Amino acid sequence: MTQDTQAVAAGAGDKGLKGGALGLVASVVIGMSSTAPAYSLAATLGFIVVAVGVKAPAVILLAFVPMYLIALAYQELNKAEPDCGTTFTWASRAFGPWVGWLGGWGIIAADIIVMANLAQIAGSYSYKLVGADGLADSTFWSTVAGVLWIVIMTYICYRGVEVSARLQYALLGIELVLLIAFAVIALAKVWSGNGADSSIHPALSWFWPGGLGVSDLVEATLLAVFIYWGWDTAVACNEETADPEKTPGRAAILSTVLLLVTYALVALAAVAFAGVGTSGIGLGNPDNGDDIFNALGPAVFGHSFVGQAFEVLLLISVLTSASASTQTTIIPTARTALSMGAYRAIPRSFAKIHPKYLTPTVATIWMGILSIVFYVGLTLVSENVLGDSISSVGLMIAFYYGITGFACVWFYRRQLLKSARSFWMQGVLPGLGGLMLLAAFLKSAYDYSKPDAGSTTLGGVGGVFIIGIGTLVFGAVLMIGYAVVAPAFFRGRTLVKGTSDLVLAGTERDPLFGLPDSGDQSIVIAPDLSNEPPTVPPEDVVRRRRD
Repeated sequence: MTQDTQAVAAGAGDKGLKGGALGLVASVVIGMSSTAPAYSLAATLGFIVVAVGVKAPAVILLAFVPMYLIALAYQELNKAEPDCGTTFTWASRAFGPWVGWLGGWGIIAADIIVMANLAQIAGSYSYKLVGADGLADSTFWSTVAGVLWIVIMTYICYRGVEVSARLQYALLGIELVLLIAFAVIALAKVWSGNGADSSIHPALSWFWPGGLGVSDLVEATLLAVFIYWGWDTAVACNEETADPEKTPGRAAILSTVLLLVTYALVALAAVAFAGVGTSGIGLGNPDNGDDIFNALGPAVFGHSFVGQAFEVLLLISVLTSASASTQTTIIPTARTALSMGAYRAIPRSFAKIHPKYLTPTVATIWMGILSIVFYVGLTLVSENVLGDSISSVGLMIAFYYGITGFACVWFYRRQLLKSARSFWMQGVLPGLGGLMLLAAFLKSAYDYSKPDAGSTTLGGVGGVFIIGIGTLVFGAVLMIGYAVVAPAFFRGRTLVKGTSDLVLAGTERDPLFGLPDSGDQSIVIAPDLSNEPPTVPPEDVVRRRRD
C-alpha cells in the first residue's frame, strides 16, 4: 500500500477525533444552534415579507420541504458511512473525486462567507448591549469586535467539541425562551385586541402559497432555506457522536422539525402583530428589514420594567444567536477540511489532530484565519459587496445540499427496489429534495444575474451572481491546480469511487462501509490480521495517522 493510501486503510471513521463525546440531545442542540434561529429570523423575515407579504408562514413551511428531504439523505448516507466530510466523502463515493471535492468546497466557501455576516452582527450587538450605539454604527469598531468574536469562538472550537456543546446549551436556551416569549405575547395581544394599529388577525390562508408569482416565491423560499441552513453540523460531528451511524441522522431530522415549529410560530406572530405595511413597525418597512426584533421588541413587550427587561433579553438573544452560530460554523468547516486532508484532497496538514483535545487543530485555526481575512477584506472594499456576498450563500447552500440529495439516490441505486422504505427514503424523497434545490439554484442564479438583483454590479451582471457563481468557479480552478500538484486523491488512490475502506472485523459497524452496488464489498480483516491481503502490510491496516 502506498503512502497516499495509508490514511484510508484504518477506516473512514478513524481520524483521531474524540468518539462518543456527543449524545442525541447535544447533537440536536448543535444542529439547531448552527442555524442561529434568533439572528436568522431577525435578519431574514422582513425580506421574506417584502417578497410575499402575509404568505411568509407559507414560505417557511415550503422551505422546510427540501430541507427535510435533504436531511433524510444525510441520515441514510450517514448510516452507510459516518464520515465527518459528509457531502465531500459521500459525493466522492457516489460520483467520483471531482464532484466530491466541489461538494466539500461548497461547504467551506459558504461557511467562510457567512462568518463575515455573523461576526458583523455579533460585533455590532455587543456594543448595543451596553448602550454604545455610536460604536455599533461604526464600521471600524464593529469590525474590531467581530474579529474578536471569531478569535474567541475559534479558540473554543480548538479546545474541544464537548466544550462547544456545553456552551451551546446555554446560548440556544436563551434564544428559544425569548423567541417563544415574543411569539406568545405578540399573539396574545393580537387576539385580545391590544396589538398595534397595524395588527392583523391570523388566517389559515397564510400557510398556503397560492396566488404568489414564481419569481417572488423562489426568491422568498431561497431566503427561507438560508434560515434553516446549519442543521447538518450535527452530522458533521458524526465521528465524535455516540452511535455514529444513527444518532447524527436522527439529530438532523429532529433539528429541522424543531426549527420548523419555531420559525412558523415566530413568523405567524410577527406578521400578525406588525402587519406587512411599509411604514412604522410594519414588516414591509425597508428600515426594519435588517432587524425586525429591534423594531418590534418595544411594541410587543411594552415599556414597563419587565417589558424593558425582555427587550434587553431579546437583544441578548440575537447576540448569542450570532455568536453561537459563529462557533458552530467553524465546527463543520474544520471537520470537512479534516476529512479532505485525511484523503489527501487538500494538504495533509489539515488532517492533524490535537493530542489532548482531539480536535482538528490546523483546520480549525485556518478556518478562523480565512474568516477574518475575508471579513476584513470585504469590509475594506465595500459594505455593499459584503451584503451581496451574504446573499450569494444561498446559491452555495443549494449547490452542496443538492449534490447530497443526488448522491443518496446514486449511492443506493441498486437496492431501491428491494423494499418500499428503500424506494422512498433512499431514492424518491432525497432525489426530490435534490431536484427542488437544483431548480432553486438555477432560477436564483438567473435572477441574481440581473443588474438590479443586489447592491453591486460588474459589467451589467448582478454582484450576487458574480460572487456566488464566481466562488464555485474559483473552487474548480483550485481543484484543478491541486490535482496537478497532488493527484493521488483525484486518481482514486485515497478515496475510491464505488468501493470502501478496509475495516477491522469486530468494530461494531453495521452495515459495513461501502456502496450497496459495489462489486467489491469491504474487505474484512480479522483482528489477528491472519487474512489480510498479501499486498497490504499489516501495519498499514491498523495504523492510526494523526499527523
